[in-house]
Amino acid sequence: MSDEKNANLLDRRTFFLGTAGALALGTTACGGGSGGSSFSPIGGAAAQQTPAAVPGVDSPSTPETPAAEPAAPEPAVPKIVHPGLLVTEEDLQRIRDKLAAKAEPWVGGLNMMLKTNNTNLDAKPRPLALVTRGVDGENYWQMVGDMVRALHLALRWKISNDESYAKKAVEFLNAWSSTLTELGGDSNVFLASGLYGNQWANAAELMRTYPGWAKEDVARFQAMLLNVFYPKAHDFLVNHNGTETRKVTHYWANWDLANICTVYAIGVFCDRSDLVAEASNYYKSGRGCGASANNVYYVHPGYLGQWQESHRDQGHSTLGIALAGMLCQMAWNQGEDLFGYWNNRLLAGAEYVAKTNLADADGNALYTMPFAPYNGVHGSGTAAAGTNQLRPNWDLIYSHYVSRKGLSAPWTKAMLDKIRPERVDGGDQPGIGTLLYARDPVPAAPPSGLSAFLSDAKVQLSWWGTAGASQYLVQRAASPNGPFMTIAPVTEPRTYTDDPGQGTWYYRIDAVTDAGEMTGADTLRVAVPGELWLHLPLSGDANDASGRGLNAQLKGGTSWGEGRNGGSALQLDGRSGHVQLPDAAVSALGDFTAAVWVYWDASAVNVRIFDFGSNDVVYMALLPRDGSGNLRFSGTRNQFWNEESVTTDVLPTGRWVHVAVTLSGTVGTLYVDGAQAATADGIWINPFQLGRTTQTWLGRSQYGGDPYFKGRMQDFRIYSGAQDAAFIADLAR
Repeated sequence: MSDEKNANLLDRRTFFLGTAGALALGTTACGGGSGGSSFSPIGGAAAQQTPAAVPGVDSPSTPETPAAEPAAPEPAVPKIVHPGLLVTEEDLQRIRDKLAAKAEPWVGGLNMMLKTNNTNLDAKPRPLALVTRGVDGENYWQMVGDMVRALHLALRWKISNDESYAKKAVEFLNAWSSTLTELGGDSNVFLASGLYGNQWANAAELMRTYPGWAKEDVARFQAMLLNVFYPKAHDFLVNHNGTETRKVTHYWANWDLANICTVYAIGVFCDRSDLVAEASNYYKSGRGCGASANNVYYVHPGYLGQWQESHRDQGHSTLGIALAGMLCQMAWNQGEDLFGYWNNRLLAGAEYVAKTNLADADGNALYTMPFAPYNGVHGSGTAAAGTNQLRPNWDLIYSHYVSRKGLSAPWTKAMLDKIRPERVDGGDQPGIGTLLYARDPVPAAPPSGLSAFLSDAKVQLSWWGTAGASQYLVQRAASPNGPFMTIAPVTEPRTYTDDPGQGTWYYRIDAVTDAGEMTGADTLRVAVPGELWLHLPLSGDANDASGRGLNAQLKGGTSWGEGRNGGSALQLDGRSGHVQLPDAAVSALGDFTAAVWVYWDASAVNVRIFDFGSNDVVYMALLPRDGSGNLRFSGTRNQFWNEESVTTDVLPTGRWVHVAVTLSGTVGTLYVDGAQAATADGIWINPFQLGRTTQTWLGRSQYGGDPYFKGRMQDFRIYSGAQDAAFIADLAR
């Protein structure tokens, strides 16, 4: 880990938008193409696993409308299970049974742990009162050595039932809990709080069922975690070492993930459900790079999820996958499925990182990875950096998604084949995943998580594959009930782009397996070249006239003024008035068109005509006047992502102006009064990449300090697909 001090923290206000454009116009979750009426951009249960709404945002939703579907209800926090962090009692019994049967790869996994000699019963703890990292004379490795020993001793006791290992583990735990009082150092102290608080809690969690660990000693260890590790982990997630406000993306994903893991693990060991919820909620909706939406900040076709540190190096990228996997494993053992969150987003990131690190015998990368440009506070990234990093972090991922869920993960499997059985890691995470997580596979699952989006006027399909499938059959029909015809066989990657011509089409994916053809779990509807998605006439109310029920709400200083051709138009006061669209109203869109009539009263800088996002890290917006004096369509997926935007002359004031923006593939176009004003290629973000937006606004910015729109609006429309110039000209009449 490198010291993060002296980084460039310039306060920048220019943000740009990109897209790999894709749009689903609906899905019917069903088996074998049979009925169903729940529409979403992603098929099946995955359709509901989008980023959670921000508490307190009041936005109605309509179940029959794809973009407006509510997220699945947040699960109630169950009673905390012990042991219930990286392994449960059920996991431990599986390990015992496999070792008793002398089965591989479990025996090999145990040997990888034993060869370190960390369970030597002659070892003595070397506790410190102050542990430092990132400064001269740092001493954290002394603690790391004892921490790893404690974990291995606890595991060996649990596996062998030999009490001598339990007694030795307790000796290490008690020595540190009675001595350690402080973590110190430079900014790297937050790596110490994250990486090590988590692993200490895991060692202690295994020992809490040992009757020889006195209650007062357990309580003292809990106090050490709560008083030494938790405050720093919590403070980092809240303040990011002073960079929280507008520079939160200064810290790479692994910093966040380490501290999220610590908060979660301490919450379980200390029976603090509030800490468990804190960690889980941050992973689902936090602003930092470690949050799920930001660590996998861009998803390429075939569900290859570009990792936030991929352009940095592969050591940190694989560490991020390891830490995210640990968090999801702990949550799974407590009854919450973070593995499946947002259509298996972690698996998308793991597959991207795994494929990046596949190398030939000479260490040369086997694949050139797709890459969406990343320009952040640490500079520009234009390609994945490095390859052949063999960190032991793949068995956990493979075990869950393939062995437990029956999906396919070909790139994860290829990495696992290179390193199994997994060794002990160097201290940043435990490793030994083969011993802990290997399991016999369940039956293969049908293709699932299908998405279908318009991209460059074509239908782009991606899906999660079936364990053991040799081929996938892409099928299309003109009716949700078929007949479905195979239009293409596909192996890898699990994606296909179809050019079906104008019409309404239905898609599903079948898998070819040794047992025969397996029908896909989802059927999705796509209209080509697009259709009216949302229509707010804004002539007396904020109701949706499209028929989809995406009714909006008027907020703050709103009233009704004179309309463009008589009647009334929405009047916004420039102080608090804005329109709140339903959560995720645009989140099913790839290629899209947005159009509106505006009468702008005040030429303020950084005001918004619309701003679709969830916070100031994740949004896309149309500004009538940016800091350079231009009308601009722009956005961000990581706060400081400076991709190409579309700009033209500042929007006129004091008269009705028709403004429209289209996005087709990676090409964005601005129209003013029905005429094309500017176009730009290289735009990588589309609404689908933003996830479930929770602050989807007209007239208001994600930034609290920016002015509100002052003036009138009328006839706001969104279309799926990029409408052509003639269509826009007709809207502007």
